[in-house]
Amino acid sequence: MTRMVYCQHLGRDAEGLPYAPWPGELGKRIFEHISQDAWNLWLQRQTMLINEYRLSPLDPQARTMLVEEMEKFLFAGGNAPPPGYKAPPED
Repeated sequence: MTRMVYCQHLGRDAEGLPYAPWPGELGKRIFEHISQDAWNLWLQRQTMLINEYRLSPLDPQARTMLVEEMEKFLFAGGNAPPPGYKAPPED
């Protein structure tokens, strides 16, 4: 049976994540309040941020920035792309 959550990002009931995708209290909060669909949206946004800012996941400052952006994106409605970002053309 699918686990349902009220997704704070989407503002509706949706399928929950199968496990906490992040360690610690933040991971628990994501597991309890974020849907699989919203998490997938975050993964796309994270990829875009890594590419646009040329971040290295090995850099502690980059990881800190990504965690801050993740919290804003998932819980505070921070959906603005980086300054000067132009979406790739759709085929």
